[in-house]
Amino acid sequence: MNLKIYGGVVMKYDNKFGMFIHWGIYALTGLQDQALQRFQMDHKEYDDLMHQFNPVKYDPEQWVLLAKEAGMKYICFTTKHHDGFCMWDTKYTDFKITNTPYGKDVLKMLAEACQKHGMLLSLYYSNPDWNHPYGFNPYTPFAKVWRLCCSHPDQQDTVIYRQYIKNQITELLTQYGPIYTLFWDIPPGIEDPSLNELVRKLQPNILINDRGWSKGDFGTPEREYDAINTSHFESMTEACNSVDQQSWGFRTQPDFYSLRHLNCAIDRFMSMGASYLLNVGPSPEGEITEEYADRIRRIGNWYNRMEGCLEQAQPDPLNYQPRDCKCVATMKNGKTYLHFHDGIPSTAVSLENYPNTPQAVRLMNTNTQLPFALDLLPEFRGGMGVCDRKFLHIMDIPVDDLANEPIVLEITW
Repeated sequence: MNLKIYGGVVMKYDNKFGMFIHWGIYALTGLQDQALQRFQMDHKEYDDLMHQFNPVKYDPEQWVLLAKEAGMKYICFTTKHHDGFCMWDTKYTDFKITNTPYGKDVLKMLAEACQKHGMLLSLYYSNPDWNHPYGFNPYTPFAKVWRLCCSHPDQQDTVIYRQYIKNQITELLTQYGPIYTLFWDIPPGIEDPSLNELVRKLQPNILINDRGWSKGDFGTPEREYDAINTSHFESMTEACNSVDQQSWGFRTQPDFYSLRHLNCAIDRFMSMGASYLLNVGPSPEGEITEEYADRIRRIGNWYNRMEGCLEQAQPDPLNYQPRDCKCVATMKNGKTYLHFHDGIPSTAVSLENYPNTPQAVRLMNTNTQLPFALDLLPEFRGGMGVCDRKFLHIMDIPVDDLANEPIVLEITW
């Protein structure tokens, strides 16, 4: 748990599991959320997709209920991606959902479904805009790559464009109820604290990420992030990945990550104190298709068996030194949780350090009690082959049956 002080008010941040949703007219391409740039599509041809976008199967309640079934506590929705297409009824551009054949404000419908079912709503907003006449920003890290896909790359005025952002952010933060977090995307390379100041004025309890126009509240490691030098994050962090290795948006032929890969990533980051956003890309018709939804349910099945031990836990300061494997140790409600996100090599875990003899050891994955003993082990690293050190020896772990899951042990001392 982290505490944030804003305006003299202490706000509590508890790490959560959430659903990221990338959805826009790019779904019609079936290629990728950045199809305009990555597949060098004709700009007019791409923009004209707006006139084909008619997601008649869109049912936001189904999205929210799927997220709840998986144990998720919030949904982060892409209001505007890099292509500039807006998924709400903004009055500052005609390039928007209410000018499609569908004609409805899908964000409003999602916000109402979230409020009905007690789901927190977060909003994603792209700083780049390939459609806006002044949307090209030469200071962003991807300026050289994205210059050719912007509608007016030689017509630059970041002051005019920032006012456009302020106008849209004002709409988003005043018309759709309480917003949990704001996810700016793509650091602009320009410092302008007035944007985050506006955000906080409109939604005083909001949390803001670190990809915006000034310092935010939490970091956002993405995809396969390995630059971690600690077992626990010292500040607010929200990791994210998509179920599809190649895209955040809908693809007709997705390359799905394995369940093991995603389960272990979620366990790793959340046991270290981070929130975790797992992304899906709805279809052009507005559905989270069954092949996407099935993976969310199966991951949620594992997550729910953890019984909340990944949320609001504290670091356990003891280095348990499990033999031949690594773990992240946390504490919650007086119990220790050992998270083996890289797996264990055998049916037993042997801990070199432990505070005392446990009362019980439970395998969270199966909700079963495991046998344990303080044992002299015949095989160990170093020494002259003499068994002279007792390990906390936890046995009978069905590792082969749990090959798609990180092993999580609950120890009651």
